[in-house]
Amino acid sequence: MAVDSRPRAGHHTSETGIRGFIRRRPLVAFFALANLMSWAVWSPYVLSDNGLGVWDFEFPSVLGTSQFSGVLPGAYLGPIFAAYIVTRVADGREGVRRWVRRMTKWRVGWAWYVTAALGVPAALVVTGYALSGENVHMPSVAALVAYVPGLLLQMVTTGLAEEPGWRDFALPRMQRRFGPLGATVILGPLWGVWHLPLFLSQWGGWPDVTWMRVGEFIAFASLFSVVVTWVFNRTGQSLPLIMLLHVSVNNFMSIVYSDMFPSLDTPEHASHVTLLAATTAAILVLIATRGRLGYRPAEESAPELAPQC
Repeated sequence: MAVDSRPRAGHHTSETGIRGFIRRRPLVAFFALANLMSWAVWSPYVLSDNGLGVWDFEFPSVLGTSQFSGVLPGAYLGPIFAAYIVTRVADGREGVRRWVRRMTKWRVGWAWYVTAALGVPAALVVTGYALSGENVHMPSVAALVAYVPGLLLQMVTTGLAEEPGWRDFALPRMQRRFGPLGATVILGPLWGVWHLPLFLSQWGGWPDVTWMRVGEFIAFASLFSVVVTWVFNRTGQSLPLIMLLHVSVNNFMSIVYSDMFPSLDTPEHASHVTLLAATTAAILVLIATRGRLGYRPAEESAPELAPQC
């Protein structure tokens, strides 16, 4: 006889210990685990010669960067692994299956793929042009050749490490409790804060990083989250689309940006460009959707409906 592994309503509220806390407060547990696990794994990278220089050790470079060896392990151990743990404890095997289904929902209208893959670069190009005047150059052949492979690599690194946690796990729960705009206002800054230790490493431009850049990054994460929430809701919660949308920013800024905008090729200018582009896009989405961000509560089918946090 099959055993129902889903938590029964009212049963888990009386449990004590870590499992009981996770079942009563899955969102709190997720955010705590995501930050603690990532920050713990990132600590050697931050303390090494790739960061503060406290330890006389340098992480090996892979494909010209130390981020694969120093940043990626902590990224994988944070949001995606925290989401799996909390989902398994709070919602059982069926909850994990729902979580994975959103992660593999590729069948979405082609226009959304075009929007995610080309809309983001277009917005950044327009913003960069507005800030640089006519000092815009065509990207090099090498950058164009590397663009699609870079996008695919970002999908299985940055996209896969982060979005199964932030959007696949957290956003649906938060929207049911706080509504789409309230959920986004909370989730965006939390997503940005998760990155904070990395500003003390080569990832964040240490030792030349400034508080202004840190603040602009968190503001960008908050405003870009408005667009991400809208796309997530309008595509029926398709995580591959969200991963593509997310990494389109990273890929453009790391491969094409410096070629196209040599006069803006500093971390400060790049921060201004991404923040202005995200601000413009967020305002347009908020106006077009009247703050609803494409959310339709009637379409929710997941059974984890209790307003837990």
